[in-house]
Amino acid sequence: MTSIGFQLYSLHAVEDSLPTVIERVGETAFEGVELAGLGDAGPEAVGEALASADLELAAAHVGLETWEENLEETAETYHELGCEDVVVPWLDPEEFESVESVEAAADRLNAVASDLAAHDLSLHYHNHDQEFVELDGEPALSHLLEATNDDVGLELDLGWAGAAGYDPLAYLHEHADRVRLAHLKDYDGEAGEPAVVGEGDLDIEAAVNDVREHGIEWFVYEAEEGPDSYDTLTHADDVVRTYW
Repeated sequence: MTSIGFQLYSLHAVEDSLPTVIERVGETAFEGVELAGLGDAGPEAVGEALASADLELAAAHVGLETWEENLEETAETYHELGCEDVVVPWLDPEEFESVESVEAAADRLNAVASDLAAHDLSLHYHNHDQEFVELDGEPALSHLLEATNDDVGLELDLGWAGAAGYDPLAYLHEHADRVRLAHLKDYDGEAGEPAVVGEGDLDIEAAVNDVREHGIEWFVYEAEEGPDSYDTLTHADDVVRTYW
């Protein structure tokens, strides 16, 4: 069964502490959250906030360099929170300029995924639009999936895929065997940019149906706009109550 989550990066500029933000998410229809760092909060405080808000931990975004430089301690931190899935949220556009650079990035992901498996953590990669530059007739992201082991999952961001000029639901269908996490984000195809969910080109009802049909574990709402206001969360809650 697919669960609906909220990516806390969507509120990263709110002045409240992370536990307070989590408590606010607990007042909505969301079932869980995806972390984008802990800020000044320790894992114990975050865990207590999740329990108090009756929210599950969908996953956590953690940079690849953090894993490469400090895997043991970082893994222990997320284990303390009961986290099972971690996501590399970004690689620079330069990593996708050639097949060779994509393969080098894949080698790094494979190595970290192997180390994390020993800690019972699964690694995923989250796309933006730079991964859709064409290399040898197909998007660089497809080359990345071909070059990584099956234990490196894809957290497909529908909005960024659409902004890059691809049909995000078609890409999901093509690569569903590598996707257990997906981001609910809208896009303006003409502008090539993300959009407020419900105001862009994404067929939200079809997206909800497709992630459920493919057995995606978490469909995570993420907003690019309004990270400093709880209005972003209110709108997200309205979308979930309408479509979920």
